[in-house]
Amino acid sequence: MLGLERGLVRLVPYATEWKVYFEREKVALEALLGSMILAIEHIGSTSIPGMVAKPIIDIAIGVVDFEEAKTCIPLIESLGYEYKGEFGIPHRHYFVKGDPRLFHIHMSEVSCAEWQNTLLFRDYLRIHPDMAEEYAQLKLQLAKKHPQDREAYLDGKTAFVEKVLQMARGEV
Repeated sequence: MLGLERGLVRLVPYATEWKVYFEREKVALEALLGSMILAIEHIGSTSIPGMVAKPIIDIAIGVVDFEEAKTCIPLIESLGYEYKGEFGIPHRHYFVKGDPRLFHIHMSEVSCAEWQNTLLFRDYLRIHPDMAEEYAQLKLQLAKKHPQDREAYLDGKTAFVEKVLQMARGEV
């Protein structure tokens, strides 16, 4: 199942189809954007095998320059995405698709901390199932506590995310 109504927090068990949805969207984006981009990555909980997740596919698109990437906006919109600007994260172009939500695109420079931290967090959880399980349990608790408050749900994950990033960098 894919799609989530705006503002709600609903977690579902991991589905192998999420990778297929991502790959299809990646092919369409690569065909459209070509050499304007450096990378397209499946991120977020749907990219971590076995992880419970909100059924929305998060996609990171890496670019060289944030300002130059503005030329990609109308192209991405032509695929049915709605551009939301930076949406609270500086130097990130953010897009959403679907009602209910199906996809989110996070476009940023590959040299920025946001890009690097996102991939570091994902990769660490992929190879450390104990931490992935701890994260899943935290997400389930937060979803139960905040079923209609995505901001509170996200805020509740911040300390864990920071802890994982520190562990991944060898700082703990």
